[in-house]
Amino acid sequence: MKGIFLAAGLAAALMGGANAQAGDAPYTVKDGSMVDAKTYEGWKTWRALACERCHGAQQQGMVGPSLIESLKVLTKEQFDKVLMEGRVEKGMPNFNGSKMVTENLDGLYAFLKGRSDGAIKPGRLQKLE
Repeated sequence: MKGIFLAAGLAAALMGGANAQAGDAPYTVKDGSMVDAKTYEGWKTWRALACERCHGAQQQGMVGPSLIESLKVLTKEQFDKVLMEGRVEKGMPNFNGSKMVTENLDGLYAFLKGRSDGAIKPGRLQKLE
């Protein structure tokens, strides 16, 4: 099973510089840094909440886990549950009271999934026109 994730990650990394939207990917990305409006709003939410304090500026993990690795195995439903309910025992707060998170949950997932897939490069993003 791990080999499948590694192969998928390698394929996504190879596509990183190209225009990409993997079959059922929740994001659209061009040239690694131009993304659809929903994914862009998710990135802005990530930035506004300063998630990098625990998960690292490139989502590589610090005090909190690597979201690059976590999003390779978490389903959308599991992701939503972690964000809404938190993992307080591990230091992850719940965000069910945050209007910004609840309104941009799909976009936040799309941004982090795109980073995990290697389709979205680290750094500043731009919205596709």
